[in-house]
Amino acid sequence: MLKPKNCLLSTIVILFAWLSNGFAQSLPSSQIYHQLLQLKETKRVLYVAAHPDDENTRLIAYLANGEHAEVAYLSLTRGDGGQNLIGKELGIELGQIRTQELLKARATDGGRQYFTRAMDFGFSKNPTETLQNWDKEKVLADVVWAIRKFQPDIIITRFNTIPGVTHGHHTTSAILAGEAFDLAGKEDAFPEQLKYVSVWSPKRIFFNAYNFRGEFEPEEGKKYHAFEVGGFDPLLGKTYHQIAADSRTMHKSQGFGSTAGSGRARDFIEQVGGESYVDSPFEGVIDRWESISGGKEVKNKIEALIENFNFIQPDQNVPDLLDLRKLILELQSQETWVMEKIEKFDQTIFKALGLEYEYITRKEIGFPGESISTELILNNPSSLEIKDVDFQVSDTYYVGKNSKENETVQLPIELKIPEEISYSQPYWLKEPLDGALFSVSNQKNIGVPFSTQIIGGDLSFTISDQKFKVPVQLFYKFNDQVDGEVKQPFVIVPEVDLSVSKENVFLISGAEPTVTVTVNFRDQFLEGNLDFEGIDPSQFRILSIEDVAFQKKRIYQVAFLPNGNGKKVVTARFTTSRGKTYNQITKTISYKHIPNLTYFVPASINLIQADWKVSSGKIGYIPGAGDDVPGVLSALGYQVIMIGPGDYSVDYLSQFKAVIVGIRAYNTNAELAANQQALMGYVRSGGNLIVQYNTSSPLLTNQLGPHPFTIGRDRVTVQESPVIADWSHPVLAGPNPINESDFSGWVQERGLYFATNPDENYSSPLTMQDPEEKASQGALIYTKFGNGTYVYTGISFFRQLPAGVPGATKLFINLIEQ
Repeated sequence: MLKPKNCLLSTIVILFAWLSNGFAQSLPSSQIYHQLLQLKETKRVLYVAAHPDDENTRLIAYLANGEHAEVAYLSLTRGDGGQNLIGKELGIELGQIRTQELLKARATDGGRQYFTRAMDFGFSKNPTETLQNWDKEKVLADVVWAIRKFQPDIIITRFNTIPGVTHGHHTTSAILAGEAFDLAGKEDAFPEQLKYVSVWSPKRIFFNAYNFRGEFEPEEGKKYHAFEVGGFDPLLGKTYHQIAADSRTMHKSQGFGSTAGSGRARDFIEQVGGESYVDSPFEGVIDRWESISGGKEVKNKIEALIENFNFIQPDQNVPDLLDLRKLILELQSQETWVMEKIEKFDQTIFKALGLEYEYITRKEIGFPGESISTELILNNPSSLEIKDVDFQVSDTYYVGKNSKENETVQLPIELKIPEEISYSQPYWLKEPLDGALFSVSNQKNIGVPFSTQIIGGDLSFTISDQKFKVPVQLFYKFNDQVDGEVKQPFVIVPEVDLSVSKENVFLISGAEPTVTVTVNFRDQFLEGNLDFEGIDPSQFRILSIEDVAFQKKRIYQVAFLPNGNGKKVVTARFTTSRGKTYNQITKTISYKHIPNLTYFVPASINLIQADWKVSSGKIGYIPGAGDDVPGVLSALGYQVIMIGPGDYSVDYLSQFKAVIVGIRAYNTNAELAANQQALMGYVRSGGNLIVQYNTSSPLLTNQLGPHPFTIGRDRVTVQESPVIADWSHPVLAGPNPINESDFSGWVQERGLYFATNPDENYSSPLTMQDPEEKASQGALIYTKFGNGTYVYTGISFFRQLPAGVPGATKLFINLIEQ
């Protein structure tokens, strides 16, 4: 263990633009050969759309693997405003999930992934509405930045620029791509970027023409090119249909599991700008190898290596690969594409050798100042010796033995996490929102898919007198009894964090005005005090304090006191005797198809005081795709019981004041659909059934109510749009009279997937509409059936109630109390 004179890293924190799984995994020789074909090719394509799932995975798969082009997908947003089919995460949580799903999709189809700072604020009907929310110049700057950074030869947009035919974000993505195509090559456009990148002018821009309802038919008078995308790639052992379906299936939070098509298929692109061409959209695109001094010789050697590639013993290709690497390094080019080729060349050499390396620990989280045991492991199964192995972490490096013929190098490292290190917060969530944009102050971070501050080090070694240095991330590694080896990113969390038992506290008759605040200590108990930002100390009372020694938790029971009608947001904070304040909750999202996600939010609570009448009866809740509504109902004083298989009998259901069906339950809950008649029997005998929104397809049953109606695609996206109401209608008149002010302060939208064509037995007390749109009366339909009542509602209560929107909560109480 030595101290170097010249530190390669001033800290153990490395900023990665991509995340690996730890090991440099070896590949079959056919895939190594496939990588050589990609190293030879230099053309680049930027695909542009608005959301995770917008991209044409089949075209990306074909271009990346069939054409061997470098392909990137620029998604303007991370999908924060969508719905979630696999859980209850919404907003910034869903944005993180969909970001990781996109990274998994690109790892499958061979592309790479970029984003802008634009936040998905929900459905938008036209680009005018979209750009009333987004700062156009900033999002446009991000698209220009992506073009200058990636340097594509052609750009392809998923959508065209015609307003009104699709989501406003979609149309806006095409509009901004067209404007950025013209601006990226101009030095007076966003000149502040030129400290980091050079101007760049793509040769052409296209629209990926489509017909979602069938095969696309080219229109006369327009210039198209058709890619044959249905072929089979013998090196990968899959058709582009199969690669695309596997990629699409990664969008699990949207329920986009896909089955591969088969046979011939064509994807059309329509030219909308740039130089004309005759036969190929890449016509006139320079071969970058031939554009730099010495590059043609490199290309010739790549071709010779491809021609003489040894499939049986891929490590026998390494001497030629090393000669080629040396030749590329001698180019001394700082061009972006050359630096990327060198990095990929290194990985190709490692894979040909079968070289594997990883940096691991046996725990998933650490805090500033903590010391943890870690280990660097390297294994080289080839006969070509790897020498001068060392691993540098911060200002210390650790020297290992040479490795060949399956000798393993193991370097135990006692790692001290710096006191000043930042927590593992996704970079776009570190600063407050800038309207409907994420704030990212570091220009070089813009577009990066998921970089955070990551613990790791630099692994260096020599192969045949050539020096290599690669960054290696620290992973938590363990064995799962079902899944076997599992790796998760190692993350940095606060030494002290908080948790709260509920995010909404209602100061109303019948509701419990108390909350449990837990202070979690990572190392040892610290002396300190709990209080709340946003209210006076006289407005809360600490009822009890309990230390749980073996869990290192201090549990506070807190009662909030009446403080005037309305809503207040307060934040719990623990201040140590040394004056350090902790006020964050550490949250983790865990699904098997993506890495664990750790992020931090303020320990905030919505305090809502009102004179509402709530009966506090029993409620049955039928789960759907996942939502937080049951927790809010419990906070209101209702006794919420989840309804599962075996509970669908009229006798059992009759105990409930109301039965509430969770969002998209008729899309996801087969048990519910099979027992629809039992639910109708519950209503007929005097029950109260409330069905929240479902999508029109796929429905597990078409008989959602006692009388016919259909689910359409009507929605109201402007959350402050006016509402016309029949104030005398039973659901608005009582027990808590609803008035116009109750429709203020809503979040993201009014609702979605409204009822259409309702039977005459239904009444519709609410009329909603977006500006310049047709009015809809399908947000909430109501009927008496037998002795009971039935409601279908597309109002987005699943967003409003967890957000603590008073008027929406009051309306939902009325639905329950009918």
